[in-house]
Amino acid sequence: MSTNRRKMRVASVVAGIGIVAVLAAGCSRGGGTPNSTEDGGGSAEASPGITDSSITLGITTPLSGPTAGPGTCTVAGITAYFGAKNADGGVEFGDGNTRTVEIEALDDEYDPQKAKANYDQLKSSVFAMTAGLGTPTNRAWREAAIADEVPQVLIMTGDPIFSNQEESPWQLGFVPIYQNEGEAFGELLAGSGEEHTVAILSQNDDYGEGYVEGFKNAIEGADNIEIVKELTYEATDTSVDAQLTELAGSGADVFFNAMSITPLVISSLQKTQELGWLPSWFLPSNTSSPSAILEPGGAAAFPGVYTVAFAQSAAAPTFAESEEGAAFLEQLKEYANYPDVPAFPHCVWSYQIGATLEEVFGSMTEPTRENFMEALRDVSGFTAPLMLEGSTVDTTEDGQPAVSTVQVQRYNGKGYAPAESWDE
Repeated sequence: MSTNRRKMRVASVVAGIGIVAVLAAGCSRGGGTPNSTEDGGGSAEASPGITDSSITLGITTPLSGPTAGPGTCTVAGITAYFGAKNADGGVEFGDGNTRTVEIEALDDEYDPQKAKANYDQLKSSVFAMTAGLGTPTNRAWREAAIADEVPQVLIMTGDPIFSNQEESPWQLGFVPIYQNEGEAFGELLAGSGEEHTVAILSQNDDYGEGYVEGFKNAIEGADNIEIVKELTYEATDTSVDAQLTELAGSGADVFFNAMSITPLVISSLQKTQELGWLPSWFLPSNTSSPSAILEPGGAAAFPGVYTVAFAQSAAAPTFAESEEGAAFLEQLKEYANYPDVPAFPHCVWSYQIGATLEEVFGSMTEPTRENFMEALRDVSGFTAPLMLEGSTVDTTEDGQPAVSTVQVQRYNGKGYAPAESWDE
């Protein structure tokens, strides 16, 4: 068995941005084959990865490399959620069976080729693929999943193609699409009534383009907002100092930074201070962690740092005091061996994915991937654990992911607070 394959019961997650160790033990799988005598009940032949007593889910995500911090969380949260459910006897399915949920996760290092290889390794033995982080990595095996009719669902990419039922019938994103995030920030800025000049640095792919598209759509027709400079960078770049120097020369008072690489965000915060350029910032939700990014980057030096959110922050001072927050942290420690308060929101997001999957499992009447997708497309108004007020899971709107509502928040030196207006 490959050393980077893990069973959920024995996952060991080391938090942080550095190297992430996930220990493996045992090569047995919970799922059976379609012809297994243990296949789920009902008249339909069971799909791979599901029996009367268990279901196995696959994840390919970065567990090492520069995106290991958030990538590790994509496994830890869902592992914690189903670990607790398994300890209580399992999850009740709509076909009358109660099953344990097993997770097999492979490290793709945020490399599309490795992500595709991981999918090829898992596709015949897992029931569905879920929770994995990254636009280029998820895109790398999207067409293969459609051809193989393997669900690629509730994944962590804001690429809208995954939420288009006609183009991606076996897929569905979980987090808001990039356009949703960029649009929310643009609306806040345009609604300020103040004149602002904006400099943009975006990742030269669908990720960056989506954020910029949403932002530009929101400020279209707003005569108080002017984009004065716009540059891109490659996801493989190790430095964007040249771009930052050029953007600083624009003198823009707002910096829209659609960046997905954690170390680059930190170094960008530091570099702009060296240049004496202190604009207000917008950061995507997946690269806006207060403890892992903003604090080491010295973000308190800027007049405002904004992002968007739909879930509670585990790093918030009052998080552990709530019943839901305390349970989440305890389960993360006990079932995912993740002892620290998560620095990235992805731990909470994948925990919410677990809850959403349980909701779907409860509506399944047959142990098939087809029936699973039907049930998945019929979730409306579901409030997953740890969601912000006003945000829900709704999978019924074509072109939108499971979560499409976001709130703009502003960094206050320790965490984030809602920003209903620009100067809050």
